[in-house]
Amino acid sequence: MSKRDEAVARPLCAAVLTVSDTRTEATDTSGQYLVEALRADRHAIGAKAIVKDDIYQIRAVLSAWIADSDIHAIIVTGGTGFSGRDSTPEAVAPLFDKRIEGFGEVFRALSYEEIGSSTIQSRALAGLSNNTVVFCVPGSTGACRTAWEGLIKEQLDSTHRPCNFVGVLNVRGATP
Repeated sequence: MSKRDEAVARPLCAAVLTVSDTRTEATDTSGQYLVEALRADRHAIGAKAIVKDDIYQIRAVLSAWIADSDIHAIIVTGGTGFSGRDSTPEAVAPLFDKRIEGFGEVFRALSYEEIGSSTIQSRALAGLSNNTVVFCVPGSTGACRTAWEGLIKEQLDSTHRPCNFVGVLNVRGATP
């Protein structure tokens, strides 16, 4: 076993943002699922919030978290569809320094296996902003589970090979 194989996973500090006009802390099953999944993988929760599906409210919260050097990863759930109020992609994309092009593509491929052609209505996206990785996924708990288990979990695991985002984020103590 090489030194790389023996590497210990480095926990990150993550934030979860639920975008919804109707959810409350009591009814936010998607946000709660993501918090529990992050904690189960030993990541710390630096912040959690629920905001209305409003471009400027979304940007205000995300901008503060992106500026916080202690937050390494953000998962946004909700607002990625095509209804009149869905505005997460429009709010978040301008904040990216680099877009993770393959994220939405792979998410929709995984989702297709579960929900068929309805997956084309997902505008899931991800990118890097000020040394913070930001993932935007649909608001259903099932979609959050698909994104976490199929993509995000491994990419936030510093031991995942051949690559992960922890090394890209320059997290103190993480292996590149």
